[in-house]
Amino acid sequence: MWYCWNNFSSQFFNIDVGMRQGSAFSLILSALYISLVFYILEKYLKNLKIPVSILSFVDNGLFVVQSKSLTTSNSFLFCSYNIVSLLLKKFSLILEHGKTELFHFSRSHETFNPLPLNLSTLGGTLLRPKNIWKYLGFIFDKKLLFWQHIDYYTNKALSTVKCMKILGNSTCGLIPNQKCLLYKSCTLLITLYRFQLWFYNKVPLLYLLKELNKM
Repeated sequence: MWYCWNNFSSQFFNIDVGMRQGSAFSLILSALYISLVFYILEKYLKNLKIPVSILSFVDNGLFVVQSKSLTTSNSFLFCSYNIVSLLLKKFSLILEHGKTELFHFSRSHETFNPLPLNLSTLGGTLLRPKNIWKYLGFIFDKKLLFWQHIDYYTNKALSTVKCMKILGNSTCGLIPNQKCLLYKSCTLLITLYRFQLWFYNKVPLLYLLKELNKM
């Protein structure tokens, strides 16, 4: 292996150690390595006039397409998937087809039956759109109502509160003030995980606040 930076190239040397996945340094190395892939990918998509936005969090990549036609959206996603597959292969990286997911958002009040995306010709599978999508701890539905998101984190917080009973009673363990501090510093953070995503102006909050009040 050797390092190249601008016009400088280091001498070749062997590497006999690895980097564990949980290491903080692994995030920096992956960002430095993958950023070039996305830079080239954006150039390709721009030249081909494919309106696809790219988001990435470590090894989780996300393609975002906005279109009035599901057929058009799927064709853009297919082309983007094909290009990124070829690029990653050139960089000696593996694309895990089994972890690829497809999700569509829609505000339509009519019956919504989105088309699947066939990636079998690219080494993938036939992707059928999901009704609920989980990404980085967020739970999305097609209309962005966030009912499932609130239900999940409310139940998780209630389970946490029930487990707090074993930390103390009237004779030993944590005193009530300490339990209150634990509730504010831990349980509320679970309950209101990224509430900025769903708590915004002019959005219906009746159901969401009703569920949160159960705590």
